[in-house]
Amino acid sequence: MNRKEVTRKGSLFVVTAPSGAGKTSLIKALLEATPGLKLSTSYTTRAPRPGEQNGREYHFVDEATFLAMRDRGEFLENALVHGNRYGTSKKVIAETLERGQDLVLEIDWQGAAQVRKRLPEAVQIFILPPSRAELESRLRKRGSDTEDVIARRLQESTLEMSHWSDFDYVIVNRKFDQALAELNAIFDGQGQASRRDRPELAALTRELLGN
Repeated sequence: MNRKEVTRKGSLFVVTAPSGAGKTSLIKALLEATPGLKLSTSYTTRAPRPGEQNGREYHFVDEATFLAMRDRGEFLENALVHGNRYGTSKKVIAETLERGQDLVLEIDWQGAAQVRKRLPEAVQIFILPPSRAELESRLRKRGSDTEDVIARRLQESTLEMSHWSDFDYVIVNRKFDQALAELNAIFDGQGQASRRDRPELAALTRELLGN
């Protein structure tokens, strides 16, 4: 009797960070070094940035389309972030994981909380900057934001970073290569050194949150 081969279900990895912490660069490097790993493409109402393509970085849609999708229950998670809406297709995530494909979901803390409730088996990772001064420096080095935008992102980062302890793992991005190695270890199931309950995070998070 022939038995159908059972396909391993894929794993979902949620990665969250405040703007300027280096999340996008770390994920890009991880994807380049990890065959078989895929980045989930979210929907957004924000305008494409120079060089971005519809369907690659994001599915770019207008507000009415996004809200209609949300009202039909099509999103696994959705959130309003820095004045723009972002959402992840529930159907696409489910179908991709069923095929055995591992997925990275790059979303904010609000979306991560929704995923945690609906898919508690997802691995959740938060990336912190080494200091508030370094976070501001990185935002300025990007050269793509106005002073008003930088000030708003810094202000909002306090709320974002206050949710670090909700995540399974926390990486402090002091040096890119070290942070990437820690991220790789988590994806390989060897992330014990990055667990959220390690003592050295206490002083850093107090400084980052101004406590």
